[in-house]
Amino acid sequence: MALKLKKMPYYSGPQGPVVLVIMDGVGVGKYVEGDYVRSACMPTLDWLKANCPSTTLKAHGTAVGMPSDDDMGNSEIGHNAIGAGRVYHQGAALVANAVDSGSLYQGGTWKKLITNVKDHDSTLHFIGLFSDGNVHSNIHHLKSMLTEAKKEGVKRARIHALLDGRDVPPTSALDYILPFEAFLADLNADGTVDYAIASGGGRMKITMDRYEADWDMVALGWQTHVRGEGSLYPSAEVAIETLRGENPGVLDQDLPPFVIERNGEPVGRIQDHDSVIFFNFRGDRAIEITHAFEEEHFTKFARGPRPDVLFAGMMQYDGDAGIPKLFLVEPPHITRTIGEYLADAGERQLALSETQKFGHVTYFFNGNRAEKFNEDLEDYVEIPSDRVAYEERPWMKSAEITDALIEGIESGKYRFIRVNYPNGDMVGHTGVYEAVHIAMEALDLALSRLLPVVKKMKGILVITADHGNSDDMYEHAKDGSVKMDKETGRPKPRTAHSLNPVPAILFDPSNASHATLTAQKGLGISSIAATCLNLLGYETPEGYDPSLVKVD
Repeated sequence: MALKLKKMPYYSGPQGPVVLVIMDGVGVGKYVEGDYVRSACMPTLDWLKANCPSTTLKAHGTAVGMPSDDDMGNSEIGHNAIGAGRVYHQGAALVANAVDSGSLYQGGTWKKLITNVKDHDSTLHFIGLFSDGNVHSNIHHLKSMLTEAKKEGVKRARIHALLDGRDVPPTSALDYILPFEAFLADLNADGTVDYAIASGGGRMKITMDRYEADWDMVALGWQTHVRGEGSLYPSAEVAIETLRGENPGVLDQDLPPFVIERNGEPVGRIQDHDSVIFFNFRGDRAIEITHAFEEEHFTKFARGPRPDVLFAGMMQYDGDAGIPKLFLVEPPHITRTIGEYLADAGERQLALSETQKFGHVTYFFNGNRAEKFNEDLEDYVEIPSDRVAYEERPWMKSAEITDALIEGIESGKYRFIRVNYPNGDMVGHTGVYEAVHIAMEALDLALSRLLPVVKKMKGILVITADHGNSDDMYEHAKDGSVKMDKETGRPKPRTAHSLNPVPAILFDPSNASHATLTAQKGLGISSIAATCLNLLGYETPEGYDPSLVKVD
C-alpha cells in the first residue's frame, strides 16, 4: 500500500497540536474495591470524563494481538497497537504457534544451539522469567524446549529462573517452582539426562533491567547466572523459603539472587562452548543482558572473562540493531505506523517520557523501530528516571514530563505530540496501596496543568492508556469478593496488569474538530491512531482500525 495520507476535504485540523497522553496502567475498574484510580482524588480526570466525549477501549487479549482474551495486555504490545493503528499477532501468540507447530525446532537457530552442546558435550542453559504470565515469557515454552532437548540427545540443561510476582500473583513463586521440579524429576528419571535449576532471583532485583535504568541489576544477574557467585542453597525451594524468612513481606519480584549448589559447588555456571537461550519473547527487559553476552568490548560493568557461548533470544529484541544475532522466532513486522505516515507527510512530531517508558513511546510506538523515520521532523525527549523504589517516589517524573510537554506545546513547532506517564503502571506493580494513590493524584495534577495550555494553543488532547493496572489492586475471588491476607489483615495485593478496558477521552476546547464519537462498539486501543489522524485532518489509512470520532 502507498505510504500517503489523504487530507480531508472539509477539515484541516486544529490550530495547535494534537497531543496524545498515554496514562500507563490506568484502566477502568470492574470492582470498586481495589480500584485506586477511582478512589484517588482525581478531579481533573473526573471532569474530563463528565464533560468531554469519552468511551472505553479494549486493551488486552485479542484486541492487542494476544492468543486469547484471558491474556492481559502490556505496555509493549499496547504501544505497538496504538502506534500501528491495527492489531498484529504478538510475541506470546507467535511463540506459542512456533512451539505448538514444532516450527521452532525446525529452525536453524535451534539446530545450531543443540548441535553446539552435543559436539562439545557441554550444557544448554535457559534464562528467563519463570511464570505463565504471558507478558515477557511463558513457562510452558520452557518445558516444551526442555522436552525437545532431551529427545534430541542434550545431556545437561540448566535453568536460571527469574521470579515474577508482577504478571502473576506477587508471592506465587513456589506455585511454579514445585511443579517444575517435579517436571524435571520426570525428565531425569531414566538417568540419561541431568536437567536442573541453577540460579534465580527476583525480576526487579537482577538481570531484567530495561532502558539502561540500572545496569547494577544486570551485573548482579551476570554474577549469579554466569559466574555462579552468591548465596548457595541446595534447591530453589529452600532458597525462596529462606530468603522470604530473611526479608519479611518481600514480593517475588524483589527476592535477592540465589545459586543452587551440589557438593558445595554451583551446579550451573555458564562456561565455554555452552549454549544459552534467553527465553523471554518481550524485548525491553532482554536487551541489556543480551549486550553482556554478545558485545566484545563491553563497558557497562566488569563482567570478567566472557565465556565463549552460543547465545540466542526467543525473539529478536531490536530488529534495527540486530539484537540478538541469533533468535528462535521471528517478531512481528510492523509497518505503516502513524509516526511513519506523519513523517512522510512532513509533519513535525514530539515523543517524550521518562526513562522507564521512553522506549515504549518511541521504539514500540514506531513498530519496534529504534531509528527515527525523519531526523529533521522528529524530536525525542527522555527525562531520566529516579533510581529508587517506585513506592518511595510514586510521583516519579510526572512534573518534569509535564514541564517538557508544556514547553513542546507552547513552542508551536509540533503537529503531533505523544507522551507517556508511567505512574499507574510502575507504581501499580509495587502493590503498595498508599503509593498508588499518590501516583494517581500526581498524574491528575499533571493533567490539570495541561488543559489550560492546550486550550491556549487551540490544540486537541486525546487521553487514553495502554492497559490497566492501578484500577485493579486487590486479589478478587470468582464471586468478586476481596481475598484477605491472614497475616496483615489487609486485602491481598494484585501487582499484575488488569483485564479491564481503558479510557479514551477527547478534549477539544476550541471545538476545532466538531468531533463526535462513533456509534461503533467493541473497539480497541488500535483505534487511537486513526482517531489522531482524523483530528489532524487526515483520512483513515487503508487497513487501519476504525477511528473513534467523526469530524465535521
